[in-house]
Amino acid sequence: MFKLTRARILSAAFAAVLSPGQLQAKTFDIDIVHSNIAFFIDHLGFSRVIGVARGFEGTFEFDTANPEASSLDVKVKVASISTNNTQRDSDIQGADWFNATEFPDITFVGKEFKTTGAKSGTILGNLTIAGVTQPAVLDVVFNKEGENPWDKSHVVGFSAETTVKRSDFGMKAALGMIGDDVKLYIEIEGRGR
Repeated sequence: MFKLTRARILSAAFAAVLSPGQLQAKTFDIDIVHSNIAFFIDHLGFSRVIGVARGFEGTFEFDTANPEASSLDVKVKVASISTNNTQRDSDIQGADWFNATEFPDITFVGKEFKTTGAKSGTILGNLTIAGVTQPAVLDVVFNKEGENPWDKSHVVGFSAETTVKRSDFGMKAALGMIGDDVKLYIEIEGRGR
């Protein structure tokens, strides 16, 4: 009788662990109010220009128990990129840089998700800028998942960074004076649906 009871308990436990609801990742929308995308690029070796993207959107799926099954799809509006200088911002929208008229969006689609530690991982994906798609790897830190105390929404947060070469995307204006390497820093909060 003990064996039967124990078997039933184990069976119920496995059923709970393996239920479809437990295996499915949660879907999150990027909360733009609490998320940021910033970049740094060398200027003549004297300093680094800082830019931000003010307009972006995206969704991702994430489950702490199975992060490798995640998904990510982000779109950035090129017109929203600001470096705190009107003339420079106008220049980078042009054909020598982002070519915003023909390619108004930058996109990143995650393809492969790997854990590298208890709260760290990488996302390999396709980054498309100015109509050119190249692979890019984000180094990601999982910050926290839980309830937002103000509105009771389910929230998850990440920090990420990567470096890309602008010349890989056809942006070769002023190379040698303006840096080729662009460092990206990303802070994301996602709200569960």
